[in-house]
Amino acid sequence: MAAVIRVPLFPNLCRKALAVLIGVLFCMLSIGSISHAEQTAHVINIEGAIGPALEAHLSRGFEEARTAGADLIILRIDTPGGLVSSTRGIIKTILGSDIPVVGFVAPSGSRAASAGAYILLSSHIAVMAPGTNVGSATPVAIGGTPGGTDPTPTDSEHPDLEDKIINDAKAYMRALAEMRNRPGAAAEKFVSEALNFTAEEALREGLIDLIATNTRDMLNKINGRTISLEGTDVVITSSTMDVVEFQSTWRDELLGFITNPNVAYLLLIIGIYGLVIEFSNPGLFAPGIIGGVCLILGMYAFQLLPVNYAGLALIALGLVLMTTEAFVPSFGILGIGGIASFLMGSIMLFDNGVPELKISPILIGTVSLTTAGLFLFVLTFAVRAWRRPSVSGNDAMIGEVAKVLAWQGTQGKVLARGEVWAADCDHELAPHADAKIFKIEGLRLLVTPVEPSNPKDEDND
Repeated sequence: MAAVIRVPLFPNLCRKALAVLIGVLFCMLSIGSISHAEQTAHVINIEGAIGPALEAHLSRGFEEARTAGADLIILRIDTPGGLVSSTRGIIKTILGSDIPVVGFVAPSGSRAASAGAYILLSSHIAVMAPGTNVGSATPVAIGGTPGGTDPTPTDSEHPDLEDKIINDAKAYMRALAEMRNRPGAAAEKFVSEALNFTAEEALREGLIDLIATNTRDMLNKINGRTISLEGTDVVITSSTMDVVEFQSTWRDELLGFITNPNVAYLLLIIGIYGLVIEFSNPGLFAPGIIGGVCLILGMYAFQLLPVNYAGLALIALGLVLMTTEAFVPSFGILGIGGIASFLMGSIMLFDNGVPELKISPILIGTVSLTTAGLFLFVLTFAVRAWRRPSVSGNDAMIGEVAKVLAWQGTQGKVLARGEVWAADCDHELAPHADAKIFKIEGLRLLVTPVEPSNPKDEDND
């Protein structure tokens, strides 16, 4: 009888359990590696002058990064500065972000001047590329004194408006730096002394965290850093992050285009030209439509930009004076005053300290001279045509001589331009006599006798 060999079940169960455990661990590692590989850093460019268009672009970029589940937001900065209102709006967006924000002044040759310095210091991590600079944050729009002089009040008991604005800017810069554990005293010099630091100097002063040559180098260098995000310490793991560039939409491009002060100014002028042409020639439609659209776009840009309404009023006054010159001859006084008013209004229209947000002097001169020439030329000839005697219609008959056909008392019939008219006169007129027309009332002519010439007087002459 054959022997029965019993194989214990325990080793088989152990092997199966071990295989399942290994599979689970492998899946967990795979999931971990996939989630790690899918980490992304969204890059938003801050280029050119900071204004409403750039503020809207950055706000939308933060929202899209939040929706896409981005792990890091990189602000690539290259700006000469911009509007205070737009800068504060951008900084509020950065401070309220639940995603770590890196301010990166790049590529080499870029700058974070004025408003750019505030944005850089408000970021969780501040980085600069070699060959870049940061600083010059004195609010020059109110007459600051950049270039190293100290604009602090000389009379602290009686500070003026400029002192108050500069002190506000200093406190804001210091607060942002200290919030990110950076030296507030050094940051304050960007405002009080209008200082500029290179990347190496800013690193030495502790105003930035590191220097990186490009985005990938920066991601490698900040890997493992710990930042405070909404009161919680967060470790940055960025060495393997994918970089996603945030692209501008057509709306961003359009808003940026029309809020360019030069474009907004041209839209205003084209709008005025179009409406004037349409009112002068009703029924053309095209000038009126184009002028209306341009005027609306220009006014929309003006309400986004820091417009000086005194300048806008001077432009309107200049147009009125130039128009009046054509109707009320003043030997050029009104016209010259209108040109001067238009020119001064154009210069004052955008009152800010950022060169990129001012109207080009060449454009102002060209538009002013062209506007003055067109208004004076066109309106002068229009008024002359209006004053010229009529050459057609009933009004053209005034001053002509009619032949009396029949007359009784103060009324009769006259022949004028081959037609028989009823006529009135204060004097008795003889048939076949001449009568001069001096007025037309409906279908009746008002005439006056024509004194016959004396042949003897002509002979004596």
